[in-house]
Formats: sequence, structure tokens, C-alpha cells
Amino acid sequence: MTLSEKTSYLKGLLDGMDKNDKVISLIADILRDIALELEDQQDQIDEVCEVVDSISDDLDELEEDLYEDEDDDDYYDDDDFIDDDFDDEDDDDYGFDDEEMYEATCPTCGNTIVINKSMLEEGSINCPNCSELLEFDLSDEDEE
Repeated sequence: MTLSEKTSYLKGLLDGMDKNDKVISLIADILRDIALELEDQQDQIDEVCEVVDSISDDLDELEEDLYEDEDDDDYYDDDDFIDDDFDDEDDDDYGFDDEEMYEATCPTCGNTIVINKSMLEEGSINCPNCSELLEFDLSDEDEE
């Protein structure tokens, strides 16, 4: 039996009593009002819990979608590190002046790096990603 049902039962018993017992009747009314208020609050708490559970489920799905790519080895694509909109007007911003830029792919890590002509002429550089020594043979270009 719920609290409101018990207070209603008590009220019914008291209504059958002598009318001189107004104090007891008033106490029963107060108890009934308290029971109804508590039931309303419990209903509201239940609704809030349902909303919180729904939000929690949505957040779990969002986190799963957001973080599932981090487990992949190919999280970053090589193209993420290359500026496709590279133009000669911005050369000074990168410290390259008017030099031609070249792309080279490291055979060890597979990442693409951007190098300038002076780096090529040195004959070798270390890959900035895996530190592998990359050597450049310009002998074919000298013959042309």
C-alpha cells in the first residue's frame, strides 16, 4: 500500500469518528497532502532519471564515434601534412623564398615529406618522421 493510500484509509477511518476529533482529522489531511507531494516529486525524479539515462546513452555513442578513429593506424592521412594551396606568394612565410619544392616518400615509414632544391643537392637528409637516412641521386638529372 502506498503512502497516499494509507493516508486516505486513515482519513476514511477518522471521518467515521466523532466530530470532536478535529485535530486528528487535520493531521490526517496534512499527511495526505504530504503523501501526494512526495508521489509527485518521485514521478518528477523518475522522469529526470530517464532523461539523464538517455543523455548518457547519447554521450556514449558520441564518444564511440569520436574515438573509434584513434585506434586506427592510419588516423592521419599523408595529405593532412601537405599544403595543397601552397603558392609562391606565401613562400617568404615558410622561409623558402622562391625555391622549387619537391615531394619525396620515405621508403621506411611511407610518409611524404617536402624538400627544397638545396636539400636535394646535399645528397641526403634524415626523414623527419622516422629518422631514416634518405639519399638522393641526382646523376640522372645532371645528364639531362
